Amino acid sequence: MSASTFRVERVIRGAHPEGDGSRAPAEVAIRHYPSLTTTVPKEFVHRASLAEVLLTDWERVDDEHFTVTAQLPRQHSFFATVGGCHDPLLIAETIRQAGILLAHTEFAVPLGHQFLMQDLSIDASSEHLPVGAAPASLELDITCSDIKRRGTKLSGLHFEAVIHRDGEVAGTGAATFTCASPAVYRRVRSASIGDRVPAALPLTSPSAPQDVGRLSPTDVVLSPVPMPDCWQLRVDTRHPVLFDHPVDHVPGMVLLEAARQAAVAFLGHPGIPVGLTGEFTRYAELDAPCLISVCALPEAADGRDRVLVTGRQSDRLVFSSTVTVAPAGV
Repeated sequence: MSASTFRVERVIRGAHPEGDGSRAPAEVAIRHYPSLTTTVPKEFVHRASLAEVLLTDWERVDDEHFTVTAQLPRQHSFFATVGGCHDPLLIAETIRQAGILLAHTEFAVPLGHQFLMQDLSIDASSEHLPVGAAPASLELDITCSDIKRRGTKLSGLHFEAVIHRDGEVAGTGAATFTCASPAVYRRVRSASIGDRVPAALPLTSPSAPQDVGRLSPTDVVLSPVPMPDCWQLRVDTRHPVLFDHPVDHVPGMVLLEAARQAAVAFLGHPGIPVGLTGEFTRYAELDAPCLISVCALPEAADGRDRVLVTGRQSDRLVFSSTVTVAPAGV
């Protein structure tokens, strides 16, 4: 395994033997655990909190094919269960983490480099996402393509993943990203933010949690505005999951969550977002209002609802997302 340091043979030594304590400790038992598993280092997936790391291992098949394993918790502080199923946005986060992991570990992108997700999509099967008696173990078969380099260094790639759970295909995912050194990133961002990290706008009032499929107002990322089917993105940089660490722009996962909440508010029922695409055309800045709009799309072939969600800042498109929603329990 590429991650041989995570699956280790470990010797468990016994306690001191009974007696007066005058003798040196003896080894009373030796037990071998050849397949102990933990999460990958948080630095490899750009997370500050260990609790937010979903990946557990990876293996190279060849130069373009890899296997990544992950575990979804039965309960998450933010990605709550929907209709008894794991939140499909956890699948999206798994896809995001897998791309960054492989870039660092298999394509030699140094830690500290910045990543820009250009697009991310998932297509999940709700019948394979029920929360069971144990955390869900996933295996992702990943194929990389359109591998771009600047000299000998990776500058971006596209990858597709087939997601397995208990030997069954539970869904698919794909993403495209570019990466840049800290110096290049500073030059790119300086035109928009200069040499500072902009302060976020004052926190706006949340929409009613029940209207956007949430239980707590602290998890709502939309604020009402006096326009139909439109909201202002609510950016709470103190949120421990959506803003796991300081950043100079709104993360893509926040925008996908806004798309999900807008779909719920527009459709009038929570449902399960089994299909989700995101195309990110520019950075969503922290210090400018971002308007989130939603409109209906033709139903999917199986009759499931589909909506198009867009985000704009200063009348410029920031991202667009198509959300396909299955009724809860289907």
